[in-house]
Amino acid sequence: MTEPNANWDYYRTFLAVLREGSLSAAARDLGLTQPTVGRHIDALEALSGAPLFLRSQQGLLPTETAQQMKPYAETMAATAASLARAASGQPGSVTGTVRISASEVIGIEVLPPIIAELQERHPALNVELSVSDAVEDLLRQEADIAVRMVPPSQGALVSRRIAAIPLGLHAHRRYLERHGTPTGLDQLSSHRLIGFDRQLAYIRAILKDKPMLADIHFSMRTDSNLAQMAMIRAGGGIGMCQNTLARRDPDLVPVLADAIELSLETYVVMHENLKTAARCRVAFDALVAGLLDYVSR
Repeated sequence: MTEPNANWDYYRTFLAVLREGSLSAAARDLGLTQPTVGRHIDALEALSGAPLFLRSQQGLLPTETAQQMKPYAETMAATAASLARAASGQPGSVTGTVRISASEVIGIEVLPPIIAELQERHPALNVELSVSDAVEDLLRQEADIAVRMVPPSQGALVSRRIAAIPLGLHAHRRYLERHGTPTGLDQLSSHRLIGFDRQLAYIRAILKDKPMLADIHFSMRTDSNLAQMAMIRAGGGIGMCQNTLARRDPDLVPVLADAIELSLETYVVMHENLKTAARCRVAFDALVAGLLDYVSR
């Protein structure tokens, strides 16, 4: 008996069902019919010889087999997307698609004017901007270029250090008028502090030499740096942000600037195989130039 052949579409469907938790939701996400999604999963189950999902009140739950298949399917997805981007360009010309990965704050507060100017100079260049504080894997080609807040540790990467971007505590003028301005670290405990609820890699790097900050009690916690920035701007308390960003808003006031000196190492990184691709090379150079200009302000 001939074993069923599984093409990429089946694994794309498999990832959608994992992500959405139901056949119907996966079908809507992919623009397919529910029976088609069901046939794709049936074909993969026939190939693996084991069920991939179990029905529950919470939806479809992945089995152990599905969990084992997941990282390989994700690698296939990243490779397929990378192939599509590579095929979109023309040798020697700045055309096609480049995917850029950056943290929330950098991606939303800093990169848009840099990317806008890049596309003014190269109108045939399409840009995908992936905004997340999780580090995307350039070796798995989840992105072409990344702006990272931690030093690159993987081999086969081309990187350019931008700077150690200075950070500091800031508060809205309105908050300080109501609650006073602390003059020492010991007074922070009497203020509403805005901070993080989990330590990602770049946060651990910040705290490595400042253990006293790790024990601070935050009255408002969030895993989003943008949400922290929004709370500071709303007068919700004292929080940490990039000094350059704070200077854009005349109502944001530095707090304990002489007592706390922190910085965030910043790099632009891409896979060395992409340095000869015109679309990636010009995007890499534009990011480096734009970020160097940003940190010089």
